[in-house]
Amino acid sequence: MTSIESVMAPQLRALRRRAALTLEAAARAAGLSPAHLSRLETGQRQPSLPMLLSLARVYGTTVSDLLGETAPEREAVVRGADMEPTVAGGWTYRRAGGSGRGMQALRVHVPHDSQGDIVRVHPGEEWLHVLRGRLRLALGDSVHRLGPGDSSHFDSLTPHRIAALDADGCDLLFVHTLLQSPTTALCLGETP
Repeated sequence: MTSIESVMAPQLRALRRRAALTLEAAARAAGLSPAHLSRLETGQRQPSLPMLLSLARVYGTTVSDLLGETAPEREAVVRGADMEPTVAGGWTYRRAGGSGRGMQALRVHVPHDSQGDIVRVHPGEEWLHVLRGRLRLALGDSVHRLGPGDSSHFDSLTPHRIAALDADGCDLLFVHTLLQSPTTALCLGETP
């Protein structure tokens, strides 16, 4: 058993037991066979990143916790003056929460005519709250128009599209559990 497997195997078993899940129930929820999960818990197999992400979701924890990593002290307060803008795909993101957490909070500016045709589908949940402007949110076959003060909370496996309706764009507060995205580094912080 390698050092990663020797740390991770008992951690996987402990987290499953803490979640009060049988081997079969946890394996089913993670999309694995019970035999495969058993091999992971005994250090006979090394999990892939998608498996770790799935197990972290099932156990309500992070991949870092699965790997037995200790989290550094995190700042509980993010000052507005410290929210450095990052532009990706025409959208402007400002981290509004601490990095490296299970939920990522962002302040987002969605410009008009930017990425409204891109359909997104990924594991996790999203919550958004419109601060300024009007937003078009397509969720599956439904289309919603949201204005200032309106919110939406949805499963990210539902195909979704977001577009600003106003010429000067739309500002949102955005919280998500997204861990598989080209903008992961923006949300989670750079990994060492």
